Amino acid sequence: MKPSPRLPLAAALLGAAALLAAPPAAAAPDGTAGCRTVAAAPDREQSRLQDPRTTALVERAGLTTFTTRFPAALCTARTRAEAERLLDSWGEALWQAAVDRAQGRRPGGDLAPGDDRPLYWTRVAMTAQLAAWQPSFTIDRAALRARFEDASRGLVDNGFSGAPGVRRIFVSGFDPFGLDGDVRTANPSGSAVLRLNGRKVTMADGSRAEIRAVVLPVRYADFDQGIVERAFGPRMAAGPRAADLITTISQGYPGLFTLEAWAGRARSADPYPDNQGELSGGSYDHPVDAPGLGPGPEFIASTLPTDAMAAAADSPYPVLLNTEVSEIPAGATEPVDREDGPTPGSRAVAGGGGGYLSNEVAYRSNRLRLELNPALPGGHLHTPVLTGLPSDREQLTGPEFERNETAIAAEVLTVLTAAPR
Repeated sequence: MKPSPRLPLAAALLGAAALLAAPPAAAAPDGTAGCRTVAAAPDREQSRLQDPRTTALVERAGLTTFTTRFPAALCTARTRAEAERLLDSWGEALWQAAVDRAQGRRPGGDLAPGDDRPLYWTRVAMTAQLAAWQPSFTIDRAALRARFEDASRGLVDNGFSGAPGVRRIFVSGFDPFGLDGDVRTANPSGSAVLRLNGRKVTMADGSRAEIRAVVLPVRYADFDQGIVERAFGPRMAAGPRAADLITTISQGYPGLFTLEAWAGRARSADPYPDNQGELSGGSYDHPVDAPGLGPGPEFIASTLPTDAMAAAADSPYPVLLNTEVSEIPAGATEPVDREDGPTPGSRAVAGGGGGYLSNEVAYRSNRLRLELNPALPGGHLHTPVLTGLPSDREQLTGPEFERNETAIAAEVLTVLTAAPR
């Protein structure tokens, strides 16, 4: 996204088949602190749980088993190691339940199977429950939450099968965002990757491929702490289970898909916040580098087979190659917008994906690609903005919304499977 007068689309641009066997939901044997909970001040995401529509999205997806059983399950942990294993297992169970639901293997509830919102709100509710848990032993609460987040986003135990002759495609999507505007908001990139994770598909050239996916948070702090590198690094390590193609995916412009030709190093989306209400510290006039980035160029070019991917589909949405960037040219001090990519020696302001986390996930993953496996095709795909929610804000879904979400997800698959060997 580019928070500039010519493109004021900041808010648009991000843009087991059943529950795993959990430890018995037993109380602490002697009524000690093992099961004690203390109300914890909610963070910005958790504060939105006060809206009953967030609970309804969990209930109407049939995922309330997680939120009702999780507090008692926490009480069964007696050591830090047990707590770590428990958070891993519950996170993996939530991820698998969301994937199974999106792919029609987990019945329950009346929301459309591919709806990405229940995974998000179930996770947020469980992090609030984790924050309230007061065990009788010392824990690193932030580290436990990070373990749960990673596991519930597909970062754990979600590798390629390594089947001979099967190509490997690794993709990422995003959580819903812009929730202060409408708590019902979904993210079609998250829906698409939930429908794709683990699937074996036939490519346009007749070859077979396996797709693996993660859903990333819309939070600057998580990016600062390396969640993109944790997600993509293991898929780039040499071996029979390394990806053959990577692409990050996020919600982009109204009415069309765009393949982004360039990712920029800078953050420049302020005053648009992340899901925790935090700002990056960088604006269009004053871009900043994201913390924690390793060395890399100001702009990184996509190495995806963009011609083949852009030609793969034009219905219901056209697919275009976007070569726009914003830069501060060498020797200059003011940003300029360019339609034909960056000029030598310029300072990045925004890539084709803007200066928000949709651009940053592309830059971070492809910077890592240049470091670990430069021959690997990689880039970024923006989906159309998902529309169609009913005007009555008490209605959580509707036929037009569900059709649009399904159509976007189907076209994501068409674009991905167009990549030739």
